[in-house]
Amino acid sequence: MNDRRTGSLTALGIVLAKELRDLVRDRRTVVIALLLGPLILPTLMLGIGGMIAKRMSTQMEKPLELPIIGAERAPNLVAWLEGQNVKPEAAPADPEAAIRTQAEEVILRIDADYADDWRATRPALVELMYDASRQDSDIPVRRTEALLQAYGETVGTLRLVARGVSPTAARPLLVSRSDLSTPESRRGMALSFLPYLLILSAFLGGAYLVIDVTAGERERQSLEPLLATPAARGSIMSGKIAAAVVFGLVSLTLTLVAFKIGAQLAPGLGRMLDVSLLAMVKMLAVLVPLLLLGCTLITLIAASVKSVKEAQSYLSLLMFLPIVPTIVLMVNPVKNQLWMFAVPLLSQNQMLMKILRGETVTGLEWLVYAGAGMAVAGVLWLLAARLYHREKLAVSA
Repeated sequence: MNDRRTGSLTALGIVLAKELRDLVRDRRTVVIALLLGPLILPTLMLGIGGMIAKRMSTQMEKPLELPIIGAERAPNLVAWLEGQNVKPEAAPADPEAAIRTQAEEVILRIDADYADDWRATRPALVELMYDASRQDSDIPVRRTEALLQAYGETVGTLRLVARGVSPTAARPLLVSRSDLSTPESRRGMALSFLPYLLILSAFLGGAYLVIDVTAGERERQSLEPLLATPAARGSIMSGKIAAAVVFGLVSLTLTLVAFKIGAQLAPGLGRMLDVSLLAMVKMLAVLVPLLLLGCTLITLIAASVKSVKEAQSYLSLLMFLPIVPTIVLMVNPVKNQLWMFAVPLLSQNQMLMKILRGETVTGLEWLVYAGAGMAVAGVLWLLAARLYHREKLAVSA
């Protein structure tokens, strides 16, 4: 028994070394996977984050260009807005068309009865015209609403004082907010897309190597001599999976390192993101079981198809799987429950979000997560091993 186990481990090590040696010889693949791949994720994240920060800063600080319909009906309001970094402009001939074509982001329309209602101390109507489906209009609309609300509250207070009434009489209830969120949790909200990108990188990190060493070698007719050796087929398959995991682990580590360096170098982002060494290690620990699961799943697929092209066609479908938990949680947010840490892809999403939010992952959650991940990978390994024992696996289609 010990000799058989030693022989299996020896065969696994030999296959592992063989596949890694063959991979290193393909320099183009190594450069793409270990250099370009890890750089894409940090560049994408930092680029998007920088664009969002710049857009928000620009729209919040620059003068708000606000087309006004009927500005002559409320001269005091228009004059007050000018003092609040607002630049009133003439309204377009067709306001609705200007909004639909994005020529204007928001237009203020002052009602024809505004002056009469104002003198009679009735609520005077003003209307904001905008397209809620356009994200570009969000900040200008919120700025305009906040200014109009502030103006209304100021005038209302002055009216009460002029009548000898305390302004607090109109405010029987005072609402105070106590925001218990931490800087880390607010970072997590801003980076809700990060788990998907990291999960995708881990899930498909060894995909192309796994396909090449199974379906690819089958097409090149180099798999049959390997399977004809005395080594157990399960050991041969495990060596191939181990090589893909090692390669994927190196790529994933480089991705996290590049992200850490990029976040520290980017202006402002280093203060917004938790890029400490401990956070990077935790995220790597979360993604390693998923890397093993992905390599085993793709091995199962590669062993069941007839060609590399057919195996690669499955990758387009697998790329959508990691985003399913993200979409589900966006549509139907739920509180963290222990069972979630046993569900592949959903568990990684929850774990990464907890780390980004600066929350503590309990020992039980780590245990459930690791146990469930290894169990699923084990089941996939057994299924793939059965396919490796088929005689027709070594025969090219």
